[in-house]
Amino acid sequence: MITLANPAGLWALLGIPAVLAIHFLQRQAVVLPVSTLFLLEKTQRESASGRRFDRLMNSVPLWMQLLGVLLLAWILAEPRYQKARSTQRIGIVLDSSASMSVFKEDLIESLTEALPDLKGPATHLELTILDSNPSKERLYSGASIENAMAVMQTWQPQSGLIDPSPALRIARSLVGKEGILIYATDTPVDTPPYDTRLLSVGEKVDNVGVTGVRFSRKEGADVWNAVVRNYGPEPTSRTWQLRFPDGTASEPKSFDLQPGGLVSLQGALPAGKERANFVLSEDRFTLDDTVPMVRPKPKTIALYSATSPEFSKLAARMIRSLEAIESVNDSSVADFSLVSYDPLDPVLPRGDAAVFVNDGTRAGAYLKGGIVAEPHPLVDGLNWQSLLVRESIQLERSPTDDVLLWQGERPLIFLREIKDENGRLEGTQLCFNFDLRLSNADQQPAFIVCLHRFIEEIRQSKVAEVRDNLETGQPIELAAETLQGDGSVPALRVTHDSITGEAISSRSVPASSLVKFSAPGTPGFLRVDQGDQPLLEAALYFADTREADFSQCAPANTLSDARSEAIQRHTQEDHWWRAWVLLLLVALIISWHFSKSGPAVSDVADGSSSPAKSRA
Repeated sequence: MITLANPAGLWALLGIPAVLAIHFLQRQAVVLPVSTLFLLEKTQRESASGRRFDRLMNSVPLWMQLLGVLLLAWILAEPRYQKARSTQRIGIVLDSSASMSVFKEDLIESLTEALPDLKGPATHLELTILDSNPSKERLYSGASIENAMAVMQTWQPQSGLIDPSPALRIARSLVGKEGILIYATDTPVDTPPYDTRLLSVGEKVDNVGVTGVRFSRKEGADVWNAVVRNYGPEPTSRTWQLRFPDGTASEPKSFDLQPGGLVSLQGALPAGKERANFVLSEDRFTLDDTVPMVRPKPKTIALYSATSPEFSKLAARMIRSLEAIESVNDSSVADFSLVSYDPLDPVLPRGDAAVFVNDGTRAGAYLKGGIVAEPHPLVDGLNWQSLLVRESIQLERSPTDDVLLWQGERPLIFLREIKDENGRLEGTQLCFNFDLRLSNADQQPAFIVCLHRFIEEIRQSKVAEVRDNLETGQPIELAAETLQGDGSVPALRVTHDSITGEAISSRSVPASSLVKFSAPGTPGFLRVDQGDQPLLEAALYFADTREADFSQCAPANTLSDARSEAIQRHTQEDHWWRAWVLLLLVALIISWHFSKSGPAVSDVADGSSSPAKSRA
């Protein structure tokens, strides 16, 4: 197999019609018979007729010049011969960011056109396609371009902004140093690492989408609020409506957006409707045009208050600041207790609780010394420097207690774990080692934030159903049962449905006290159950504003150098090129020689009365 390293050299073949035209236009000799010599001068003047386009004259210079043009074109085209058993390895890393969903068909078309040229003269092709997210499985590995493009049709780019360097490093190790590595994206990269070629198929696209949704409780109704943004450079108008699973929908409403503008839309979720889709009029990027929603329902914390009457007002204020709290009168069914410690009755609950010192004897002097917080999630980032605490009785502290806040040598706040005789954890208690009434703690934001964090940890660890609106790909943590009465540990069933309610996937997740996984990348509805116990019902919506902005997208292609390198790698040069150059020189010399020696101008008989022939 012969490959031309420089196909542009074939333009030299245009010399063939040029040579033929020159030879068609040569001066043609006109033969005139004359009887006397004195008429020769006049005859020469009358027979001069310039160049004639009459017929092609067969001559040695003609054929030597044509041969020279052919040899010159052959040499300039740089013919190369295929090496035996050569393999071209090509690795393609696909940008899995969500914006690529707009240009997927353009990318497939571009790769279909480019890959045969990149294979070039190699006898075999090894093609590997990877996702830019290195945690995902390899998309394709084989030798068929058609099969690779068929696999790409099923590829769904749904990630956020991601660094392709780890995936490019893996791809480079697979194709080797001499392989061709391509990064397919929609936004040009200045200098891709690992000697990577760039194929960008993006372009600027006007897009309007939802950046986020949240719920609030107003006048007994669940009110949704959606923020819509115009990412384009031109003013635009859009419509929105709510669509429900039973097929009903609200009337479309229109709104206007300025370039780069934001608008906040809100409404109440109708009674009896637990699910809905907020739908914008579609554009090319559809992921942020539809936002699924569920009526939120946090886990309810059953709270038991066992404080002394002196703490009743303070306890009531703290309870009012908490969300999703249900007061109960039985500590055995409570998830959390508020307890004031009385040294005359030092018995404390065994479960999760917040414990406060109750010192009714006297008001001591203010404690002295600097306030220092230990590194802990409950107190990180909180400012306690304005806290004022008076001397009071203290809680009995064990060596295993974890101190969170000190003033001088006195621990002000510490955590205590309550365990049974077998060492199993029964509860965690947040202990305030001072009397709140003898301090300004209730006026400190750090105090209430710390308390809220503690209760949220309890809420997170409770095994109960929660309904929430989450972003696609968001990390999820769920508390689950690790042991049932019969000794079994049921796995969690994770079900993912589309925004229209059609099943997308269903999988099992091993049970543990805290199950961690990521939400799917496709908008829709998610449900998690453990046996008969529902744990989560969530709506998943896309809200990555970086991927919704197409202002930086542009086309780019640096594959041309890769093709020339592939030709050099899988072919060998024409070893006869020196002979062709020598033959070209010989042809030029022969052409010059025969062009220089032409026929006589005239052939006449001087002084003869017989007719003579004159050439003009």
